Amino acid sequence: MNAMLPLAEKMLRKCGEFYPFGGCMKPDGTIVDVGAADPDTDHPKSKDLIYILQSSLQEMAHRHECKATAVVFNVAVTPPNSGHKSDAIQVCIEHADGYSAEVFFPYRLVDGEMVYGETFAQQGKHDIFAVS
Repeated sequence: MNAMLPLAEKMLRKCGEFYPFGGCMKPDGTIVDVGAADPDTDHPKSKDLIYILQSSLQEMAHRHECKATAVVFNVAVTPPNSGHKSDAIQVCIEHADGYSAEVFFPYRLVDGEMVYGETFAQQGKHDIFAVS
């Protein structure tokens, strides 16, 4: 997860948004970035790219090419103990040992810099390794 956040932050500071992307940790601990594209359009929907990323990571998990994965995208959420929606970076992480979590990093852009709110997490969906 820590290897994925800097790219999201960079894109948010530079463009104010980013397309979903991901990464995985190989069995030897090497981190590999994983991207997605939709050949049918220059402006793909985020949900389509998330599906493509999950499918790619599922295939890698099935082939035992990774032991942990992350899918990163931008969302609007209502943080716990708050009645207000916030932009957030969502990181869906999974490990081959069965750990799955969705981690949210609420943020605001102030003068081109990231200002984070309180990070929170919830149980993940086990989308990657449970299907392999």
